[in-house]
Amino acid sequence: PLLSKDEFAQTKNLVEKFGQSSQGQELQRRLEARAAEPGRANWLEEWWNDLSYMGYRDPVTPYVSYFYTYKDDKLRRKPTQRAAAIVRAAWAFRAQVASRELAPEMARTTPLCSYSYNYMFNATRIPKRPSDVEATYDLGANQHITVARNNQFFTLELVHDGQLLSAAEIESQLDRIVERADSTAAVPVGVLTSDNRDLWADNYELLAQASPQNAQTLEKLQSSAFLLCLDDTKPVTREECHRTYWHGNGSNRWFDKSLQFIVCDNAKAGFLGEHSSMDGTPTCRLNDYVLDQTLNNKVDLGSANVRADLSEPEALRFVTPPTVVRAIEQAAGRFSKVVGQHQLRVLQYEAFGKDEIKKLGFSPDGFVQMAIQLGYYKMYGTSRATYEAAATRKFLHGRTETCRSVSNESVAFCRAFEDNAQGVQDKLAALQAAVKTHGAYAKACSEGKGVDRHLLGLRLVLRAGEEKPAIFQDPAYARSCHWNLSTSQLSSEHFEGWGFSEVVPDGYGIAYTIRKDALIFHIAAMQNEFGLNSDHLAHYIKEAATEMRATVLAAKLAAAPKL
Repeated sequence: PLLSKDEFAQTKNLVEKFGQSSQGQELQRRLEARAAEPGRANWLEEWWNDLSYMGYRDPVTPYVSYFYTYKDDKLRRKPTQRAAAIVRAAWAFRAQVASRELAPEMARTTPLCSYSYNYMFNATRIPKRPSDVEATYDLGANQHITVARNNQFFTLELVHDGQLLSAAEIESQLDRIVERADSTAAVPVGVLTSDNRDLWADNYELLAQASPQNAQTLEKLQSSAFLLCLDDTKPVTREECHRTYWHGNGSNRWFDKSLQFIVCDNAKAGFLGEHSSMDGTPTCRLNDYVLDQTLNNKVDLGSANVRADLSEPEALRFVTPPTVVRAIEQAAGRFSKVVGQHQLRVLQYEAFGKDEIKKLGFSPDGFVQMAIQLGYYKMYGTSRATYEAAATRKFLHGRTETCRSVSNESVAFCRAFEDNAQGVQDKLAALQAAVKTHGAYAKACSEGKGVDRHLLGLRLVLRAGEEKPAIFQDPAYARSCHWNLSTSQLSSEHFEGWGFSEVVPDGYGIAYTIRKDALIFHIAAMQNEFGLNSDHLAHYIKEAATEMRATVLAAKLAAAPKL
């Protein structure tokens, strides 16, 4: 659907020739041989992790990391009180991971691979040239968290005399940290982690070598179970909240840590996840658990008493000579520039949600994907390549495949809905066909039958000096992989949305949450020469969703027997 008839004919011819060629068969043989190597869990794993994450050199925030926005906690209005409850709930989840008692997630009756949980707690990404590395630390030997406040870092030991700190004790310790941090200022070392990965790798070495103390501080911070960021801001609007959890001020964070829980001074809260070794579904489960426990007052808070002999939280001090200070100032400037280049709109669509979509007879995800397609078509008058993440965790060490949301049926659906000459029954039929096709392809992707990762593998087994196959030189291949829309769904009734960035300069990043009674879209894009407009796309997606529901209802009403 992305090509003209002539372009499609040419591409079809190239693909058929490649499949029959000795080169195509040899590349397939190499790929199968790689998959069959003893001890190799997944033929794609190392390649994917390096190409998409560890070897990717742009800043992890905003380009790689993702965030969740929490619902308000009506039971805990004081920020350190809410933070303490979040810590207790997260620690209970961590205990299940540590003991290996956490049940695997299920796709109906099929268990999903839990390997990525190894990189959830006490884990961090470490910058290196040409490719970063992931470091994990023993959970039993490292029972501390790192707390960030006013661009400073503190170690908070969560076990005292063999006993886990109660929520009241954690809150008391956090109050001490806030008081200390707010009474002084420090060089914002954390902003170094927001930088281009090569620059951060160089500055990481500069920081570590500036003083033996710095190496010890880095080790303590990196080995912590997770980061708790106590921000001194008070975001109110949805956009303010999303920006806070997406990137914040760039300094009250350590963007390399796998998990960062964020609590603001008005007790608004959220989460930031580092994406390199763990996709969104495990952290969605973690955060859904934390919020279910805290918002519904299920969390075990422990004793209300605060032990008098708790030691003062340790400040993590960095020695910052002029060379390091200069690097920090330059990184802060680059962070401000990158963040300033991004626009963001949050569409909170409350006309209906998952329950109504099911009543209408549709898959909620397929329906929302078509709303995005129709919204984009309304704005641009065409359909362009769309990426939707599909989980492949049915397979050992599986991560994702590309579910291509644009199909012949989706294009026909968009055209039908924009054609006033089409009746409601024809529009309904077009919508049904589009959603059905989307669902079939999404299912195929989750079963390892997508095309994109396979094609990537065939490209990567090419050896130096070998001619690149014609299918990979075909302009249609590049066009079909240029993701003007990069989309993904993660849903929890406890979320007020989630988000990530675009993946191409002329595209949008659309993260959406499907709740029972609402649809929430985070629409991100760059402000550049391509004239993108997140506000306008939000408007058209809302218009599309409203029209789709109205059309379905009208068609059903027209088809109903007359009394």
